[in-house]
Amino acid sequence: MQKISRLVPLLFALFLNTVTANPLRWAAQNDVLSLDPHAANHGTTTTLTGYAYEGLVRYTEKFEVEPALATKWTALSPTQIRFELRRGVKFHEGQTFSADDVIQSFARIRHPASKMTVFVTGIKEVRKVDDYTVDLLLDSPQPVLLRNLTFVRMLSKDWLVKNKCEKPQELKDKEETYCSRNANGTGRFRLVSWQPDQKLQFVANPAWWDQPRGNVTELTYLPIKQDATRVAALLSGDIDLLTDLPPQDVAKLKADPRLKIIEGPENRTIFFFMDLGSDEIRDSSVKGRNPFKDKRVRQALSLALDREAIKRSLMRGYSIPAGLMVAPGTAGWTAELDTPTKPDVARAKALLAEAGYPDGFDVPMRCPNDRYVNDEEICQAAVAMWARIGVRAKLTTQPMAQFTPALQAFDLSFGMYGWGVNTFDAQYTLQDIVHTRTSGPDGKGNYFRISDAGVDALVQQMRSETDPAKRLAQMQDALKRTRDEVLFIPIHHQVRPWAMKANVSIPHAANDAPLIRLATVK
Repeated sequence: MQKISRLVPLLFALFLNTVTANPLRWAAQNDVLSLDPHAANHGTTTTLTGYAYEGLVRYTEKFEVEPALATKWTALSPTQIRFELRRGVKFHEGQTFSADDVIQSFARIRHPASKMTVFVTGIKEVRKVDDYTVDLLLDSPQPVLLRNLTFVRMLSKDWLVKNKCEKPQELKDKEETYCSRNANGTGRFRLVSWQPDQKLQFVANPAWWDQPRGNVTELTYLPIKQDATRVAALLSGDIDLLTDLPPQDVAKLKADPRLKIIEGPENRTIFFFMDLGSDEIRDSSVKGRNPFKDKRVRQALSLALDREAIKRSLMRGYSIPAGLMVAPGTAGWTAELDTPTKPDVARAKALLAEAGYPDGFDVPMRCPNDRYVNDEEICQAAVAMWARIGVRAKLTTQPMAQFTPALQAFDLSFGMYGWGVNTFDAQYTLQDIVHTRTSGPDGKGNYFRISDAGVDALVQQMRSETDPAKRLAQMQDALKRTRDEVLFIPIHHQVRPWAMKANVSIPHAANDAPLIRLATVK
């Protein structure tokens, strides 16, 4: 592993001479995939790299957009937006932030190796006006431009060139780069070290441009896969904050006077995916054809699932059974559209028989076991439910760090995945994982070979539609088509309780990304 700057411990020691040390130890179940902020569109990765790296804009705790590395933006026309950059900002290693860094960062995130290109949709060019002014030239008006930009993180051009990191890391090839193991941002926290699958350490940046509302001076993130181990670490006092809280332990932790629980819905949908494009599913008992291409098979799989039983038995009530691929709180979502399929085993069997599979079939299935709440247990329950209709899913589970490269290499035919809506706007989901995969940003996260002309046409319309009512109707039509064609099998939207010591205060976040800059430790 390449070493982080040796100056970090010294700087932190000097920093602690002038402020009270307030360390925060936070545990969840899976690790970051990379420290390269443009390499992986993965919630834990974007959350943790976001403590070191910043965008031109950022979210408030209410998910409103506010200035960050840009102080102001002005629409010179519907397709030309001028951003005035914050002066006097320094990267952690001392480089001065300027327009050249913005140009380089946008070029990098648009590289084909990046998994974050959905966030630069419709940006035709980034033009330098002067050292502290840039213009974004758009293909067409972009209603969610500012929300997208919250995830376009800025890197130092000089640092990238010096360390040969002009291209983002390729996760699917298991590539290692200097920038996948080190970080140099402008954010509230600077990286000290990363020991994969063990811990990630940050210290507060004393030269941060903003005035911190929180008082955390040192952050340690601990990826702990096992539920019982995470809970034991909280109860023993070894950690201060636990966000991947097993639902079965919530009542016990609520009763502990040393702790407090905050909770709320997460803007994330958990679902099963299928390979809808291959002519044959590898290692399936069906030869010469792909059963998932038949809508009746997909309907049967959905009808066999008892989502209420999963909510009751596995999630202890901490889930919302889903019919749509976006959660409540997302623009485009309505309760009427989000009606989950009710279980009907007889109808499922009949549909399989109509499709030519009266005896069902065997199919391989892959699920992560350290990413979503009770992910492995939900997959095991689904396997049993599908067995009742004759679909024999051969389940393999593995850590997300192994699951993700296999998914991105199109090696998975059937399995579980989860998707949060970073922009709180349904276009994000529809464009990234439902739209037909293209050489550009469309379908960048579509590892399922989905191609639906109806959804594609609606996505193309909504991303430049400036009439709010028309755009809302387009999103809802696309969500309904995705639902009715059973392009995915939604399971539920997660509800997330967080547990913490009584002396810790932090606002709950619907994107499950703790705003550590707002956290306080008393």
